[in-house]
Amino acid sequence: MKHSTPEFARIAERGTLLRCEVGSTVHGLAVDGASDRDEMGICVEPPEYVIGLRTFEQYMYRSRPEHVRSTADDLELTVYSLRKWTRLALEGNPTVLLPLFTPETEFVVLTDLGRELRAHRRRLLSRRAGHRFLGYLRAQRERLEGTRGGRHTNRPELVAVHGFDTKYACHMVRLGIQGVELMETGDLTLPVPEPDRAWLRALRRGEHTRRDALERARDLEERLTALCRTSDLPAEPDTDWANRWLVAAYQRTWSSWSGGASSTPSSEGTSANDPAT
Repeated sequence: MKHSTPEFARIAERGTLLRCEVGSTVHGLAVDGASDRDEMGICVEPPEYVIGLRTFEQYMYRSRPEHVRSTADDLELTVYSLRKWTRLALEGNPTVLLPLFTPETEFVVLTDLGRELRAHRRRLLSRRAGHRFLGYLRAQRERLEGTRGGRHTNRPELVAVHGFDTKYACHMVRLGIQGVELMETGDLTLPVPEPDRAWLRALRRGEHTRRDALERARDLEERLTALCRTSDLPAEPDTDWANRWLVAAYQRTWSSWSGGASSTPSSEGTSANDPAT
């Protein structure tokens, strides 16, 4: 994979400003110890990848080979460049926003720059995020209903037992719950607070029906549609602030590195099979 090279691993390792859990565990929805570990990081790449001809957008690591499904205790890690992550965050991408709200206990790496970014999260939030949550929720509901093309499951074992992919349905409803909370409060509570967490975990275990899940999703979709118009969050994020902060963050990081704006770190001490830490 082009994003999994030793070169990209070294860039992510050197420049990581934060890295945390973003999967089912941080949402409080893991059941029976069956969840793998999903982590996200953000890094500052060297200057030749920003103002030179080289490019770096993200580093990806999987403890399982490509195209092999992850199982319990497997690790999937994505480390975005700070610039790419900020673009996605300003667009309101639901998964990309999670490090802004993840409890500090779930962080593997959290530098002063990472804390600074989290402290300014309201600058990045807007009703754009509500529209993104709504879009993902609607698409997943329509796939589960069978009214939209595209795969909605790669878990035939859940379909065999429950008649539908309960994990997929759980994530669908979770998106609606979190989208509504974000638009109403400007915050995301992680893990998902009760009683919603218990309801979602029961859904994942097959204790609610497909019809229950779809009815809950449609109700949340209706609420979120209204909140995208009425939320107190601004219609657009503060992109001017984000641009100024990015420039300053890159300049400060490069200046802190030995030798100033130096090139990619040496390959010594980093294995192509090791995730960035």
